[in-house]
Amino acid sequence: MKKTAILKILNPILLVFFVNQAVSVLFRDYYSLRAFRFFHMTGGAILLCLIALHFILNFNWVKANYFAK
Repeated sequence: MKKTAILKILNPILLVFFVNQAVSVLFRDYYSLRAFRFFHMTGGAILLCLIALHFILNFNWVKANYFAK
């Protein structure tokens, strides 16, 4: 599978998990502690893994724009 095809799938998933983090914080008073931990903590761990994968897939762009000679 090409990088662009993977990124077309990965980017919307990243958006969903990012929105999940914001919503879980905004409505934390309405969740039980167990539900908050599941949505926020587990979602955060998954989000970090997805961000790392996104960074790895875009490393050539980062290298070209930020580490240019």
